[in-house]
Amino acid sequence: MFLKSFLLSFIPILVAVDAFGVLPIFLSLTDGMKPHERRNVLRQSLITAFAIAVAFVFLGKAIFLVLGITVQDFMIAGGVVLFILSVVDLLFPTKQRRSPSTVGVVPLGMPLIVGPAVLTTALISINSYGILVTLFSIVVNILLAGIIFASSHLLMKILGKAGSKAISKVFSLFLAAIGVMMVRRGLMQLIK
Repeated sequence: MFLKSFLLSFIPILVAVDAFGVLPIFLSLTDGMKPHERRNVLRQSLITAFAIAVAFVFLGKAIFLVLGITVQDFMIAGGVVLFILSVVDLLFPTKQRRSPSTVGVVPLGMPLIVGPAVLTTALISINSYGILVTLFSIVVNILLAGIIFASSHLLMKILGKAGSKAISKVFSLFLAAIGVMMVRRGLMQLIK
């Protein structure tokens, strides 16, 4: 039972994190850095992603209560945002260079590793599978992203730029489908 719930929570968060899609951006942003600087950026990005995700898991529903937002409202809004983000990524992929001292926090930690897609997916996962399963899924996904980024040069040699872009585009399509599913589920729950 736990394994099934974990997989049902893990897979959408895996798609939302899209570590392979962020991989070329990670390489671009850390290009020219010394190995210890790259490790510091990686550590900083993972700590930031973890802190934001965990804070949202515990405070997200409280914020909703204060603002009068229902889970269905968030599902619909989050689904629309996920769909738009995936379409923008599919049509207009961009890479921006940032300051080496802050690149681990912004844009890598937030919004690339943990952004609107992950936060929305995590909140829906909490509602469906519970807080422990969702937290475990988030932790495993962030650690997996860390492993992928730590072995970035090896992976890019294997995948190449074209392979990495292809995987990113497939993940963007899945993200669009998850966005549509969230809107559909939110509307169905509101209708009931």
